[in-house]
Amino acid sequence: MPSLPVACIVEGHGEVEAVPILIRRIAAQIDPGLSIHVKRPLRVPRFRLVCEQELERAIELAARHVGRQGGIPVRVDGEDDCPAKLGPQLLARACKTRSDLPIGVVLAKHEFEAWFLAAAESLRGKRELADDLTSPPDPESIHDAKKWLRQRMAGGRTYSETLDQPALTALFDLDAATQRSDSFEKCLREITNLIKSVQRGRES
Repeated sequence: MPSLPVACIVEGHGEVEAVPILIRRIAAQIDPGLSIHVKRPLRVPRFRLVCEQELERAIELAARHVGRQGGIPVRVDGEDDCPAKLGPQLLARACKTRSDLPIGVVLAKHEFEAWFLAAAESLRGKRELADDLTSPPDPESIHDAKKWLRQRMAGGRTYSETLDQPALTALFDLDAATQRSDSFEKCLREITNLIKSVQRGRES
């Protein structure tokens, strides 16, 4: 079966490498034999994505990359906005732009790295993180997850978004993150649904 094309829209430099890794990991959970071709993500800063017409432009560009048989996941940090409000708003705009393609919008409550905190125990000893690393009681309440990780790295090493984010994305326990993070549970569900929608479109 040909690879299923996916074109991501992301906001951060680290996510250009990290989000494709996450999508492939989720696809492997759906079907280990599933072939996903994740195009190099389009990076659009968050402040632009939430503005009128910027998301729409990005969706149109991503659509050109996948043709008529692909899907478009959009990954954005919630920051101080309520994900339950911002997510549906962005999704409505994206779907209005290209109603012919499966589109999903995924928001972390504050930032992508909060999902690592939700599965912190699975990252013990990785990327110079502490061997006794323990998830905070409420991972999504942490407003600066990058700082939380940096403070728990050996030798005062600085957290690198472009190096550590993709590496930790390949390592963190998806099940643990799902149990402790509502936004990651929704992320898993959204990407799963998008991949299955692309599959159905290819088979029809």
